[in-house]
Amino acid sequence: MKNNKMLTMIIIVLVAIILIGGICFVLFTQFNKPAKSLEPTIDEIVEASVEIPEITTNLADNKIVRFSLKIQTSSKDAAAELTKRDFQVKNIVIEELSEMEQKDLEGKQGKQVFQKALKTKINELMQEGEIQEVYFTSFITTQ
Repeated sequence: MKNNKMLTMIIIVLVAIILIGGICFVLFTQFNKPAKSLEPTIDEIVEASVEIPEITTNLADNKIVRFSLKIQTSSKDAAAELTKRDFQVKNIVIEELSEMEQKDLEGKQGKQVFQKALKTKINELMQEGEIQEVYFTSFITTQ
């Protein structure tokens, strides 16, 4: 009788250990999965981007600047809205440049300041999302 109780106890302990080990294994594999990337794929970025065709305008110092933009939005709906607002975007660009001189646009830092200003101003217009990035696809200044 004592052996039966001892055998039953050993079986119960072994089953408990196997169950706890199985649960730990499942939890470990579930929580150690690589996190899904929150970054959009390049296809999603392209779908949510709008090409602004070449703009040529004068600067405050009577120099001329010619460039094209690609504007990345937060969604396809935002891109559709931005496409409709393209005339407003061009107006913002021309207004911003009318107060700048060629030296303000020189170098990486000058262009980044301009891009940031455009992003801020265009975001003020947006209702269906926001502007995430402003990219230059071409940029030339002349005298």
